[in-house]
Amino acid sequence: MTQIESPKVVKKKLFSPIWLLPIVALALGAWLGIKSIKESGIEIQIHFPSATGIDVGKTLVKYQGLTVGKVKDIGIDEDLKGVNVKVMMDYRAKPFLNKETLFWLVTPKASITGVEGLDALFSGNYIAIQPGKGNAATFFEAERQPPPMQIGTEGVMIELTADKLGSLDVGSPVFFRQIPVGSVVSYRLDGNARVIISAFIQEQYARLVKKNSHFWNVSGVKVDASLAGIKVNTESLASILAGGVSFSSDDKAPAAQNGDSFALYDSETSALGGIEVSLTMNDGNAIDKGTRIVYRGITIGTLQSKQLTATGVTAVAKFEPEYVNLLTSDGLFWLEGADISLSGIKNPERLLTGSVINFLPGTNANTALPSSFALQESAPDLLKAKKRQLTITSTENMGLTAGAEVRYKQLPIGQVLAVKLTKDLSAVEYQLELQPEFASLVRSDSYFIPESALSIDASLDGVSVKTRDMATLTKGAVSLIPGTSDTPLAANTRLSLFSSIDEAKQFFARQQRLYFTLTSVDGADVSQGSPIYYKKMQIGSVESVNWQSKTEDFAIKIAIDKQFQPLVQKPKVFWRNSAVDVSASLAGIDVAVAPLLGALKGSISLGLLDSSTTEPNAALKLYESKQLALAQAQAIKLTLPASAKLAAKAAIRYQGHQVGEVTQVKLNTDLTTLTATAYLYGDYAEHFSRSDTEYHMVDAQISLAGIKAPETLITGPYIGVLPGKSNQKATHFQAKLVESSYANVAEDALKFTLENSNLGSMKVGTPIFFRGIKVGQIDGYSLSSQGNSVLMQAHIEPQYSHLVNQSSQFWDASGIKVDVGIFSGAQIEAGSLETLLAGGINVATKETTQTGNRLSQGAVIKLQHKAQSEWQEWAPAQ
Repeated sequence: MTQIESPKVVKKKLFSPIWLLPIVALALGAWLGIKSIKESGIEIQIHFPSATGIDVGKTLVKYQGLTVGKVKDIGIDEDLKGVNVKVMMDYRAKPFLNKETLFWLVTPKASITGVEGLDALFSGNYIAIQPGKGNAATFFEAERQPPPMQIGTEGVMIELTADKLGSLDVGSPVFFRQIPVGSVVSYRLDGNARVIISAFIQEQYARLVKKNSHFWNVSGVKVDASLAGIKVNTESLASILAGGVSFSSDDKAPAAQNGDSFALYDSETSALGGIEVSLTMNDGNAIDKGTRIVYRGITIGTLQSKQLTATGVTAVAKFEPEYVNLLTSDGLFWLEGADISLSGIKNPERLLTGSVINFLPGTNANTALPSSFALQESAPDLLKAKKRQLTITSTENMGLTAGAEVRYKQLPIGQVLAVKLTKDLSAVEYQLELQPEFASLVRSDSYFIPESALSIDASLDGVSVKTRDMATLTKGAVSLIPGTSDTPLAANTRLSLFSSIDEAKQFFARQQRLYFTLTSVDGADVSQGSPIYYKKMQIGSVESVNWQSKTEDFAIKIAIDKQFQPLVQKPKVFWRNSAVDVSASLAGIDVAVAPLLGALKGSISLGLLDSSTTEPNAALKLYESKQLALAQAQAIKLTLPASAKLAAKAAIRYQGHQVGEVTQVKLNTDLTTLTATAYLYGDYAEHFSRSDTEYHMVDAQISLAGIKAPETLITGPYIGVLPGKSNQKATHFQAKLVESSYANVAEDALKFTLENSNLGSMKVGTPIFFRGIKVGQIDGYSLSSQGNSVLMQAHIEPQYSHLVNQSSQFWDASGIKVDVGIFSGAQIEAGSLETLLAGGINVATKETTQTGNRLSQGAVIKLQHKAQSEWQEWAPAQ
């Protein structure tokens, strides 16, 4: 038997070295993949206005001459307003791709200032980058122009402001003592008022630009031609071709910083010359940039600019350095041009060169200069403080203009400064100025008259012709009449300008008259010159008639002649006169006709009163008639509904007595109301002018009971009045068509209200009977607030008020009441004849009136339709 060997068990190794090879290969591959992805670059997108000068795969992105990216693709943007350029950037540029990073296209550009982008001429166009700050970004907007300062450039960037760019351009040099130290890098508009120019000063020259440096334009050739000659100025050939800027430097001043702003002047003279001052004026006529400032015929400065302000025009003027010491705080400036007059032309050369600004130095050399000086329109008057200023007035312009001579005995003693209307437009006002030596000629009674260039006096004795000089013809002239008074003219007193000496004499005669002012509700049909009579003799006239808006009445100014002044010292009244006054009565007709002048122009009469009936210092009124005047009536106004049948001459009555009258009734513009002008006689005005006085219409009322106010059938309706109790006075009242419910009821009467379903035959005045005796009446009625019943205001006379209490019953006693039944037959109930015709109310009381059952004022009681039988039997002792 074959012997079998036992199997030999061998342990397998957990890791074989052969596996190291794939692991190393995998790690190497991963590292190479990560490195390839990392170094593959960063894709960004730049938006350009156009793709001109950019090629895919050729155009590079450079920073400081180092290539950091390449254009990968170009596509049109969605808005068709440019192109989007895709650029693959070097992965090492990632820290610089931020929001504020700038990109721009560099192309060769040749100009008169030189060649820009010269390296692009050989290597081709490229995109430049300037790193910026901010968050990381992948989309950028390309710049149209290279940024003014680029990374790696040291120096100072400043801004220059000017009215216009001139011949400056990007690249124009900046000079210091004719050495180029920088250049213009950009410019832009600041609104529409000025240009801002950015200039870069190189690092080695930056210290020359100081805080107080002045910059001026040295572009081209400057030619200054005038009657004095021709002046040519230029900086260098480069500035002639390309423009340029130059500046000054002050060793003691601090250095300028980036962003500092300076004014750019037109010339070195403007920049460095003297001192600038501001001139203010109403308008800028006759001056412009370059207008000369002259002192004693020598030019000491020029006008630099002018601009409009809220109050006028402000100009900037500059004094030349050698004349700065002439400028003082009280210096004077005024505008002067060629003066053309009938006597010739003064300063004719200014017709060509334009007006100049004259200057006169002051005396306050140690006082600080003001912020601005006023540019006067004419030369200052150094004697003005000593001259006499006068104001004269006339009703109309007498042919005078500013500059007209003021004369005394045909010798000039002053001039007219201004002619204008007074503030209230009622007259013409003249401002005069007299020379100091003639100021004493003006006295309190002095006046002026105008002179005529040509005066013709024709009479039976012949014709006299007088002429004056040419100045009188063109500007007019005025003569002073000194007067005879020894009293000097008080300050701020106005004098008069009369058309002639005769008019002046008449005026002074009127000054002797005594003046009064009358108030009237209307113009009274009078005007200026209307006569004033006393017992049909003229004693004065009307001076003026004026409307007073505050009091809504007229002020009539009257003048009384001097010889009648003792007459008007007595108590007096005034009234208007009618052209024809007709008085008709049973005795006959009396017709009074006013004098012719009074009939044509209207007139006023004066009447005298007993001193005991007048109040001292009382205001004077113009009354409608003599009757109202002698009664010293007081005017009031009443407003009524348009339906009121009221006419002029209607009476105002209180309990049948006339206390006034209506003088005028007018329909208002709203067509719904009337305004009546009325007068209260003086003796009654106190009672009926209180604010709570009640006025109402009174007209005839015809009914079965009779006629109420029958007199109005002949006289027409009138105004009834009830006196008020208020302490306040009034002149305007609202009149009612009917009197109020309790208008004529005694205060201690018992007032209450009866309520019924309808009014029936009740009306105002319906009596209330107690056992057949009238004890009260209905005073008014109205619908209830709900409209489901009628409320009748009633009263019981004071002497019968104790007969009525809470147990009383009121029933309708009007007409005839018939009660018909089948078995009972017909029952007829009728009151008195008066109740049959006019209606009535009966009342019966069940209980004796005591304190506990008294009827309160204003109580509401139901009105029964008929009486119950038991009511007739009530008979308590009262």
